[in-house]
Amino acid sequence: MLLRGEQKGYTKGSLPIVSMKKCGAEFVGTFALVFAGTGAIVINETSGGAITHVGISLTFGLIVLAMIYTVGDISGAHLNPAVSVGFFAARRFPLRELVPYVLSQFAGAIAASATLRFLFPQNATLGATQPAGSATQSFILELILTAILMFVILSVSRVESVDCVASSASHSSQTHNSR
Repeated sequence: MLLRGEQKGYTKGSLPIVSMKKCGAEFVGTFALVFAGTGAIVINETSGGAITHVGISLTFGLIVLAMIYTVGDISGAHLNPAVSVGFFAARRFPLRELVPYVLSQFAGAIAASATLRFLFPQNATLGATQPAGSATQSFILELILTAILMFVILSVSRVESVDCVASSASHSSQTHNSR
C-alpha cells in the first residue's frame, strides 16, 4: 500500500529517492511538535506557571494527534528519530529512508528551536529538561520510557490493529445507525 504522495519507480541511478513530500511532512510535523510542545514550556516559564504541567502535557499530546492526522498518511508521522529507528529495527521501515527521515526530523526540530530562540531570547534553556539525578539514572529512565513509547507505537501501528479498530468503528456505527 502506498502512502499519499508516494510514487513507485522514483529512482536516480540504482537507489530510490525518498519522496520530498515525505521528508517535508516529517520536517513540518517535527517542527510543529517541538514548536508547540517546547513553546508551551517556555510560555509556562514566562507566565509564572499559567500553562501548568497538565497544560504542557495536553499540548504535547494534542500536537502529536494533530500531526498524525495531518501528515500521517504522507510520511507515517514518525516525528521523532527514535520512532524512525524503532520502525527500522522492527524491520518495518527501509534503511534507504531512515537517514533522510532523521535528517528531516533534526532540521524541523532545529528550525522550531531557532524560531523559539528568536521569539524568546531571554529564555536561557528554551524548555530543556534538566536531569535531577545522575547521568546514568537519566539515561536509564529515558531508555525505558522510549522503549515503552516504541512498544505502544509498534503495537498500534500494525495493520491488524488498524483493521481491528476500523472493524470496531464500523460495527459501532452500524449498530448506532440501526437504532
